[in-house]
Amino acid sequence: MSVRIDIAGLRQERVAVVPSPLAELGMALHALSEPGHHPDLQGWVTGVTARLDPHLADRMCEADFLWRTTFSDLFLPYAGIPGRTTPPGATLAEELDLLDKLTDEQFADAALEFTCALPCSMPGPTVLADSGARRRALELAAARGPRQMRFSERLLADPPRIRTWLRGFLEDCEEAFFADTWARLRHQLAADARHKTELLRHKGLAGALAAVSPAVALDEAGALITVDKLGEARTATEDGGLLLVPTSLGRPHLMVLHRYAWQPVLHYPVGSPEPGAPPSVEQLALRMTALSHPVRMQLCRSLARSAFTTGELAQAHGVTAPEISRHLGVLKKAGLVTTRRRGRYVLHQLDLTVVARLGSDFLEGLLR
Repeated sequence: MSVRIDIAGLRQERVAVVPSPLAELGMALHALSEPGHHPDLQGWVTGVTARLDPHLADRMCEADFLWRTTFSDLFLPYAGIPGRTTPPGATLAEELDLLDKLTDEQFADAALEFTCALPCSMPGPTVLADSGARRRALELAAARGPRQMRFSERLLADPPRIRTWLRGFLEDCEEAFFADTWARLRHQLAADARHKTELLRHKGLAGALAAVSPAVALDEAGALITVDKLGEARTATEDGGLLLVPTSLGRPHLMVLHRYAWQPVLHYPVGSPEPGAPPSVEQLALRMTALSHPVRMQLCRSLARSAFTTGELAQAHGVTAPEISRHLGVLKKAGLVTTRRRGRYVLHQLDLTVVARLGSDFLEGLLR
């Protein structure tokens, strides 16, 4: 399983390594919402949370599905600008201006990607234009709870109003905590971008990608980038470019934007991971059997990012609901999955604290 980027015919000058303040704000919101993904940021998360205005914290929860599972493509708006060669802005304000340039259809589809599971790698109906996609989005939003349901209803009814709300919220986040964070991180990100650009110039794309992550590889023909992930997708640069965007807050996530008709973006963490304690033999013996099935591995990847119902997992993975239930039963028996009820919905989620004890390599593989 992997994500592939077809770069056949891509000229090296169309490859850019550029930090992105909006992408880093997206990772900041993700880390604040899912601190279990980022144990090394515990001190930063605790400090920001303690100072956060309660009203801003409530607004953060109101739309957290844009960054809790993984952060939305809306945090990489330059990739959606026609021409597929627009770079990130130098400031958050510049990137919010680029976000304003996306069409309402682009905005709504990206905002509801994790709600209605739209096939973003291929052309298809938009939630604003297709009544079936709209209805399905609202059904799935209901399973996530009343906050997401209300947000989705407002977005589908009046996209410009939600766009104004989101921009105001992100500007308030900058004032409350992100300006200080960005001032501290931007020098490290700029230095990494310069280093990768020098590698690109002197060692070519293969050398730059090797320095990004051992999970990223370029084939011998220089026409296909393969990113080793527990998931499958494919995209292409076509007549556009390729962006490499470093993040200081993103480890262990290594993400690829593969939305149809958008510029491909490889969003990669900088710095060295913290050494992790090896898992015990007893823990491995108890849990490895539960993880030996490829379907259960894919389920774990989904459940590491968010809670899902059995029906949602069945639809997303192309497996029947009874078979999903059997796999979930094995994972729950091993203590890897927790279950909670919300109204008439039963939601399942991976216990990241248990998974972390299996080993940092496995956890990074799930979250990559």
